[in-house]
Amino acid sequence: MARVRRQNIFNTTFATIKFGLFWILVFCQLPIIILLPRGRASVWYMRVFMWFLLKTAGIRVRVQGRLTEHRPLLVITNHMSIFEIATFPVAFGGSFVAKKELESWPIVGWVAKKFGVIFVDRRPSHAAEALAVVQRTVQSVPYPMFLFPEGTTTNGAYVKAFKSTLFNFVENSNVVVQPMVTVYRHLDGTPISDTDMATHYAYFDNKKIEQGPLAPRERSAFAQLFHIMVVGGFRVDITVLPPPPLAGMDRKQIAATLQKQVSDEYMQLKDKEIKK
Repeated sequence: MARVRRQNIFNTTFATIKFGLFWILVFCQLPIIILLPRGRASVWYMRVFMWFLLKTAGIRVRVQGRLTEHRPLLVITNHMSIFEIATFPVAFGGSFVAKKELESWPIVGWVAKKFGVIFVDRRPSHAAEALAVVQRTVQSVPYPMFLFPEGTTTNGAYVKAFKSTLFNFVENSNVVVQPMVTVYRHLDGTPISDTDMATHYAYFDNKKIEQGPLAPRERSAFAQLFHIMVVGGFRVDITVLPPPPLAGMDRKQIAATLQKQVSDEYMQLKDKEIKK
């Protein structure tokens, strides 16, 4: 079984070089991003931008299944780290619905907005306004929009309950919701243990750290990127599931149905060894 690469002076030095290369690539692309108009062109270019990120971080992507051609399309999945924000555009195209806090991150927030990311203020007093923005966007764009209905990242040991308020606009609409399951594995396809997942790969909001033996490390987004470069990368396996029939369901039923579908599949897949 594969092991997490130990941190030593050689791995750290190599990661430092890759981290520097990543920032060089980012700044080289900034003029292109500035000149691109917001819309389909910039969303398409996000695939190029994120491809460089995955390559420098040593992350590979494996996809099983296909997204439906139906539009409008909302794609939902479990959420473990910042790297889903890179892997999904590379694998499928499209953009994201993200938490409002991301908008204030240096460089990241501006680039994300340029790439068509919709920032949602999740405070109850702003819920109606936020959902209206999401509804208008999902209905108007020709590409899939990705949403993390857990509302935060987890340590990878389970899938949290989905927030039902995020599905208010799905009730009695023509929006198709397609679930996916995201699993992290070592590059050779062997499973990552829950302890290693929480220690090395999962990314948590530092204000919402869970306590206990599987509490993840406290790292910033860029510190997490550097750490992944040190440990040698990993593989993201994405399994696309068929859209379930949601007609006639209210938002709570929709959230529960989708969460069960994603959770059941995730728990079956996360400890399996898949070499291909």
